[in-house]
Amino acid sequence: MENIPERLSARKKGTFAFKTITERLPTILTKVIDTTYQYRLKAAELYGEEGAADCKVLAGHLSKLRNTLQTDKPLYELEDEGDDVAIWGEVLREETELRSGVPPSAFTSSWLYVECFMYRSIVEGIKLSKHLTDFDPFGHQKRQALETSKEAMAILASHLQDALKGTASYESFSEFMQISLWGNKCDLSISAGVENSQKISPLAPLKTLKNMILVNDLERVWKIVEPRNDRHLRLDIILDNAGFELFTDLCLADFMMSTGLVETVHLHYKAMPWFVSDVTAADFSWTLSQLALSSNNIMSSFGKKWQAWVTSGKWLLHNHRFWTTSHDFSAMQSVCPDLYRELSLSNLIILKGDLNYRKLVGDREWQHTQSYKRALCGFHPAPHCALRTLKADVVVGLRPGQADKIEATYPDWMVTGEYAVIQLSPEVIV
Repeated sequence: MENIPERLSARKKGTFAFKTITERLPTILTKVIDTTYQYRLKAAELYGEEGAADCKVLAGHLSKLRNTLQTDKPLYELEDEGDDVAIWGEVLREETELRSGVPPSAFTSSWLYVECFMYRSIVEGIKLSKHLTDFDPFGHQKRQALETSKEAMAILASHLQDALKGTASYESFSEFMQISLWGNKCDLSISAGVENSQKISPLAPLKTLKNMILVNDLERVWKIVEPRNDRHLRLDIILDNAGFELFTDLCLADFMMSTGLVETVHLHYKAMPWFVSDVTAADFSWTLSQLALSSNNIMSSFGKKWQAWVTSGKWLLHNHRFWTTSHDFSAMQSVCPDLYRELSLSNLIILKGDLNYRKLVGDREWQHTQSYKRALCGFHPAPHCALRTLKADVVVGLRPGQADKIEATYPDWMVTGEYAVIQLSPEVIV
């Protein structure tokens, strides 16, 4: 593609990428090191001296990783036996070739690659241990985020119960899509692991927040799913954060299925701990269990209902390794054609959150007025819609002058989660 812009990177001081590499990532790693040291007592109880020794070795691995990033040392080959190691090795070789044989590093390579590498290297240290292979250093934070959002969850559960007494309409569909959208504000990687839960009603601010949606394709999305005779639609949701956001996503999925807008739902989560708060299989299972055991009867009924749907196959769960690589989505068809083929069976794919959006548009320095279709660089397995609150300095599809007007009064508008986009790509390229 001609005139494709560079990827965002920490080469430019003053950018959010630079702040992430210099401040946010070291802070996250420091928290993971502290969590690992705290876990050593529990590991010793479970596995004896070998468990405590595992924690010490893991902390050393993480300290080395932090030093590698902070001092701009070369990034390296992964040494565990994960099924994605070959993919990461190929990326490292490609990045090195792009630099005429000079290996990539934190301040010279793309922000997307460096940030994804950091999380994958955290998992490398865990995989190389003898007893810590199920250890999630972000697990406590994710569970706490759910616990502190229960009041808002109860309000939303009650609202969903009432909504399911009627039939699907554009208004009700739009409401649950927007609730899922704004649930994306609860992101622990942006707050560097500091508590970021939902403590107010998710319904009350919707009318005001609508003005903060810079691109809103909801009416076009509705045309894909609006009720018609003899249709058996499949919905795929590429999940982002655990905690309150996951609950909003499951409420959306329930609404879509219970009102007959879709027949099956495929939910895609991460295969490993990722970007602090991303959903893993353990997070998903734990969340449904907590809901089923809730003292709130409505929340409990939904938890049990969703567990039954997973068991029966009405909700199908996926954790493909592609989601935890550094590749943007334009590479999916060549790197993981099996996943691309699977997604091509969908009638609508909803991609949640900031990282998915960055990967959709390649995390590049696009002009804000660049068309969404062009920024996707050919990624069209099926109609797909991005639900994203802005937490990185890349966004496309805006009207001329729209970004300038906002930036004049709100310079950090792209990185705080205050603004959002709902962007649809209906085209499918065969």
